[in-house]
Parts: sequence; structure tokens; C-alpha cells
Amino acid sequence: MRRPHIVCVTCRELPEPDPDEPLLRAAIERAGGDYTLAAWDDPTVDWASADLVVPRSTWDYYEAPDAFLAWAERVDAATRLLNPLAVIRANVHKRYLLALERAGVPIVPTELVGRGEARALASIVEARGWSDVVIKPAIGARSWGNRRVRPGEEVGGEAHLAAMLAERDALVQPYLQAVEDHGERSLIWIDGEMTHSIRKEPRFGDADESVSEEAVPPPPGGRAIVDAALRAVGAELLYARVDVVPDPTGQLVVMELELVEPSLFFAQDPAALERFCRAAVRRAIA
Repeated sequence: MRRPHIVCVTCRELPEPDPDEPLLRAAIERAGGDYTLAAWDDPTVDWASADLVVPRSTWDYYEAPDAFLAWAERVDAATRLLNPLAVIRANVHKRYLLALERAGVPIVPTELVGRGEARALASIVEARGWSDVVIKPAIGARSWGNRRVRPGEEVGGEAHLAAMLAERDALVQPYLQAVEDHGERSLIWIDGEMTHSIRKEPRFGDADESVSEEAVPPPPGGRAIVDAALRAVGAELLYARVDVVPDPTGQLVVMELELVEPSLFFAQDPAALERFCRAAVRRAIA
């Protein structure tokens, strides 16, 4: 039987190491596939030669989102892309949080502010009854552009929001204290099953990511919120990561639903790595 060719997609210059990538080549080959790593914006890549293309560490897409989506459209026309094009289109912009909320999935309260809108942070904070908030770009990766604005830091916060709105859409959200004591949980879903959970520390700007070295038990209600979020997506998925945290009432809320290029923390759960690779090979030959 011919071995399927699976291309995992990265960027030309990684802004930080990808802990998953060193594990993928051997695991995909063990599962019966041939593995290639390629940058999404490399014009020399023949995407049609792949049986399956899987975005994995395209962590610079936010710098050129239109070009990235145009690339995804070309790949989708040439071969199989997972996660699929419609999911990628919907997930690159964090307005998807508001779509989740409309579908009944609890999220971190979110104010979406459009590029060029003349809105002051003070007016948002007053209308929402917030004090300690986070500003982040609506299209972003890692923690690029994220800034916490505490009481007393309003002047800097206004300037940060205004500068962001001059170039792009932005989100304003309340800072949830539970990210410090309880910690954010990343719930990993592979091929129809939630496989593992890790604990993440708060991250802003260019700070390095800090996560638990081992998998941790999912929080109570974790599986239910993952199921609800993915039902709302309603599409074929190979992988997903749902980042959650308790709100002040103790209810789990979605901070991010990562369906394009999330770290999946395979080192913390080797069984999840094998599941991912077996599923990729199976879908590449389907």
C-alpha cells in the first residue's frame, strides 16, 4: 500500500520553538505516513503533491491574514486540508467567541471593537462594570499585542487600544483572577475525543509560554464545555484546543477555541500524539 504524504505547515521563521514538531515526524512514520514540514508562504511548495495538509505552527499568519486565507483556499482547491477551510476562515478572527456565546457556550465576556472605531476604553469599562481588563488583537497568535490594564493604568490602556484600532479590530475583556490561582486549562481534543489537559500561566506581550510539564486532570465540567464548543462549530475536525478558566462565580468559560495552529502539548501525552498521527494517516488515504 502506498504511504500517504502528510505535510505539516509552519512559518519560515518560528517566533518560538514548537515543542510538538520534533515528535511528529517519527510518529507519523510509525503510523504509516510520510512527513514533510513546509512554510505556508513558501512559493516553491507543491501543495497538490500532499495527500493531507495540516496547519501546525503557522504562528505569523496574523501579520498577513488575507494572504494566509488565500493560501488556505489554494490548498483546499488542490488537496485535503485539515482542519478544513471553513473552520480556518471562521477561527482566525476572535469574533468566533461571540458566535459561541450566541450558541449558548459560556465565554469570557467580550467587547469587540472594530478597526477605526472612535471608542474609549473608559466608556467600555464603565458600560460593562469592569475595572481590571485585557486588550488583545482580534487576529493574533501567541500573546502578541495582549496587554493587561489595571486600575490606575488607564492612560496607557487608552493609548494601547487607540494604537491597535488604528490598524486592526480589538477585543476588550475582563481580567479573570482565576488565571493566576486556578490557572488556565488547555483542553486538547483529537479525532473525536478529549485526550488531555494542561495548565497554563498568564502570558502577555513577548513573554515565554509557561505550561505544566505533565498533563493535569481536566476541571469539573471540562468535557461538557469542550463538547458544547465543538457542537457549535459543527464541522469535521482533526484537532482542537479549548482554553478555559473559571469565572468569578466558578463557572468554566471559554477564553479561546484554537482550531488553526494551536500547540497540542504532545510531550505531556504521548497517547494523544499517536492518536493524532493515526487519524491524520487514516484521513489522508480516505
